[in-house]
Amino acid sequence: MTQKKATVIGFSAILLWGTLAFFTSLTDGLIPPFQLMAMSFGIAFLLMLSRFIIQGHLGLRHLKQPKRVWLLGIGGYFGYHFCFFSAMQLAPAVEVSLLAYLWPLLIVLLASLLPGETLTLKHISGALLALFGCWLLISKPDSNFDSSYLNGYLLALCCAVIWSGYSVLSRLISKVSTDTVAWFCAGTSLLALICHLSWETTAWPEQATQWAGIIGLGTGPVGIAFFTWDYGIKRGNLQLLGVLAYAAPLISTLLLVATGLADASWTLAAASLTIVSGSLIAGISQKKSAHSTE
Repeated sequence: MTQKKATVIGFSAILLWGTLAFFTSLTDGLIPPFQLMAMSFGIAFLLMLSRFIIQGHLGLRHLKQPKRVWLLGIGGYFGYHFCFFSAMQLAPAVEVSLLAYLWPLLIVLLASLLPGETLTLKHISGALLALFGCWLLISKPDSNFDSSYLNGYLLALCCAVIWSGYSVLSRLISKVSTDTVAWFCAGTSLLALICHLSWETTAWPEQATQWAGIIGLGTGPVGIAFFTWDYGIKRGNLQLLGVLAYAAPLISTLLLVATGLADASWTLAAASLTIVSGSLIAGISQKKSAHSTE
């Protein structure tokens, strides 16, 4: 498969992550964070397990991986979400989201350290422009970084470092099958369950729409998305995917507007323009580099 096709597959994960807020909204905030995490990652594992069974095995062959692979996979999945949920408890959600969404920019920067990769001015410009659009989209007039929330901010920054680090370092283990992600999901679900039983009170969905939200999370932004992202970051254009990742909050907001859960605004229009422009700048850079290698 060509790098271009692998990048498209990776971008499908970004599209699915754009549905995260919509499916989460269907749960009505009833399910505690770590319980929801355990359930959604558990569904993702069961989804892949069913595929293994159809193929005539249980996927046990993918358990035989070096320790560094397990550390990277489960550390990336569980580490990111643990830091994010912890940060949300210690600092305002808007500021946490703004800091956590530095990970696409970090991917663009860190990817240049990989063998055979280079960092271009257009990649940086595109990423910064898209980041500005993301901040326009998420921030609010009363957003204010207060030193009293420092611990929460640091955890949010850890989110950005963990996910960008996972995405870039996965390139170094590109020979590891994407099917291994199923076991990353299983391990993450188990750790989330332990956190839930330790710190949260269990709450079960009371309505069909709430179950629909949980199943939607497990099959889409938590399920298929992690498999396609793994494939994309291992074989696609990593820097371009980093810039394109800023489309996720844009897609999320547009979906909420389309379903009547949010209102359209001039801020949304400005954010759309800057994110799309940043992606185009990075895309043009990728096309030129591709032509130069032909």
